[in-house]
Amino acid sequence: MVLLKEKNEIGFHHLYDNYSGALYGVIARIVQSKEYTEEIIQDVFVKIWNSVHQYDSQKGRFYTWMINIARNTAIDYLKSKGFQNELKNQPIPDFVYNSTSLSESNNNSDFIGFNSVLESLDSDKQELINMAYYKGYTQNEISEQLKIPLGTVKTKMRNALMKLKDLLKDYQ
Repeated sequence: MVLLKEKNEIGFHHLYDNYSGALYGVIARIVQSKEYTEEIIQDVFVKIWNSVHQYDSQKGRFYTWMINIARNTAIDYLKSKGFQNELKNQPIPDFVYNSTSLSESNNNSDFIGFNSVLESLDSDKQELINMAYYKGYTQNEISEQLKIPLGTVKTKMRNALMKLKDLLKDYQ
């Protein structure tokens, strides 16, 4: 951390070598495209490098801070006008998502075994976590999509996150 805050390249190389796989997995799960994932991972590391001084260890772990940057960058990319226009202009075969090849190529980047932790949640909790954290839906959008009241979404999301927090304690 000291090397990163001093803008030392050795610190950056250490950061990249140790965390690129986990961050790549988070991004790939959201954007579902190797090409876009590789583009976004570069942006993520630039953001981390440029804003490392904003990290506050009192608010959480550095790893969590980086994952949030990766997640938010990937979601912002998917919602960008440039990306949306690019999707509209692609031929159908290039646009179709092949879940088999993506899941096979990224099994090794499942950070801390998070998929197995997520799978231990009830299916409704899994769905909420997936929609909110991997697909970037807001609670209002989740409410509309699942046709359940917003208050119910908020309560279920809070319960899901508390359960997930309990499950993740075993991995620290």
